[in-house]
Amino acid sequence: MAGYLGRGCRGLVQTLCGLALWLAMTPAMAQEVLVFGAASLQDAFDAVIEEYQAQGGGQVSASYASSSALARQIEQGAPADIFISANPEWMDYLEERGLLREGSRTDLLGNGLVLVAPQDSETTVEIEPGFDLAGALDGGLLAMGDPDHVPAGIYGRAALENLGVWQAVEPHVAPAENVRAALALVARGEAPLGVVYRSDAVADDSVKVVGEFPQEAFPEIVYPIAIIADSAHPEAAALLDVLHTETAAAIFERFGFSMLE
Repeated sequence: MAGYLGRGCRGLVQTLCGLALWLAMTPAMAQEVLVFGAASLQDAFDAVIEEYQAQGGGQVSASYASSSALARQIEQGAPADIFISANPEWMDYLEERGLLREGSRTDLLGNGLVLVAPQDSETTVEIEPGFDLAGALDGGLLAMGDPDHVPAGIYGRAALENLGVWQAVEPHVAPAENVRAALALVARGEAPLGVVYRSDAVADDSVKVVGEFPQEAFPEIVYPIAIIADSAHPEAAALLDVLHTETAAAIFERFGFSMLE
């Protein structure tokens, strides 16, 4: 299972996936604006693309994975035009290497963190300092993005540390390669609980929210967006502008995100 792969194997798999993406590029695809987006954006961004094209916009293709994997693929030369990260750190990573178009970076979206369980679960959890999350797992696993690399996992670990329960649950963590993989573990009943973004819980009706983490328990969740420095696509800037409109905002908010000024 991908979520249980060792870190070295995950890195190899992500690199090979990136290579496969570049090799699969066709001339028709090269004419599309290619967006690399954090996995948690998939449903919302697909809806935004659909609306954009319905209103006469050009062709857009999106590739979704963990922000860390996408940033490294861009660093290795993947032909992305736009990158949307689930945290500022991986956008910083590219900016420090001169891989972003100067002046194009903005903070686009915000999100929240929730604890989810399978839809038929009878588990109830009150999230507060020192709450018994390990007991709620009842010997099962806690699904979450890899807390060393995946933004959702990094935010999740920060929240659990601040609430004083990380040490007790760390041995039970099932680190997934991205937040959607963590969500899938819960949806399939392979983990009784998972820490995911609020938007992920909205996107999958096979899970339910059993608790919401207080905003003060973790750093503000910010999705920055920028055009890649090597992009020569004439519509990249226009698409970036569209993503800041009220129409796009309404779609993102429907999927559980919040727009940032």
